Amino acid sequence: MESEAGTNKTALTEFIFLGLVESEKLHSVVFVLFLFAYLGTVGGNLSILAAILVEPKLHTPMYFFLGNLSVLDVGCITVTVPPMLGRLLSHKRTISYDACLSQLFFFHLLAGMDCFLLTAMAYDRFLAICQPLTYSIRMSQEVQGLLVAVSWACAFTNAMTHTIALSTLNFCGPNEVNHFYCDLPQLFQLSCSSTQLNELLLFAVGFIMAGTPVVLIITSYIHVAAAVLRIRSAKARRKAFSTCSSHLTVVCIFFGTGIFNYMRFGSEEASDKDKGVGVFNTVINPMLNPLIYSLRNPDVQGALWRVLVGRRSLT
Repeated sequence: MESEAGTNKTALTEFIFLGLVESEKLHSVVFVLFLFAYLGTVGGNLSILAAILVEPKLHTPMYFFLGNLSVLDVGCITVTVPPMLGRLLSHKRTISYDACLSQLFFFHLLAGMDCFLLTAMAYDRFLAICQPLTYSIRMSQEVQGLLVAVSWACAFTNAMTHTIALSTLNFCGPNEVNHFYCDLPQLFQLSCSSTQLNELLLFAVGFIMAGTPVVLIITSYIHVAAAVLRIRSAKARRKAFSTCSSHLTVVCIFFGTGIFNYMRFGSEEASDKDKGVGVFNTVINPMLNPLIYSLRNPDVQGALWRVLVGRRSLT
């Protein structure tokens, strides 16, 4: 930690993570749990992606978005967990100021992309169930690519806005981050300058990033539910609800934890609840997504089985 002249300069050159647990005796337990969680998450999401790529039956818009979601889940957990595992292994809890900003940027980039991608998936279900005759035209490959490109652009704008806004703050006092990765609420508490505008920006952008997708998703599924209830075949209704229930489960978990973490005013003192929400956002959500989308989906289950059998036959 060094001091620099000038009121607009950041005095701290590094931060210290307090981590998930205080006792060093539990560090080995945390390391093993998060290592297996990381390997399981990466393996599960890459298996879903492989199944989508090799199975022609899954070359549809819904699975195109699901494949993108799997890539995002791998990226999201990779941004946060491997650095934490490295610190546990080396017994060094520090992170440089620049590395902290980089982690913050990529985390919010991927999380923001998740928001818009989940919205695109809801729109896909709306078109498939409510407007099946024009579905292939309205959800063409060009439209799919456009939706993903616009999602990346909006997510990049969101992440860059928060990163630049945070870089204008002064950090000249305490440098202990009560978390296991760099995030806005915890860093606001360490700033020597006023964070009122930053907190207002976080709330306003968070309202747009979460509020708009949630409204669009709810609107889509109101129309979907009405259309499904008009289907005479009980089997067809169950199949329609099954494909939508997986997506709705992921939406509720993702937006629920995100709203709790960011949609609040004031620099509240970081607590174990924030760490628990952080674990949900960065580890549990990406780990659950492959299970949620495969448990009640026979097409994905069959494709995964063929991928696994193919691997075994090669060995």
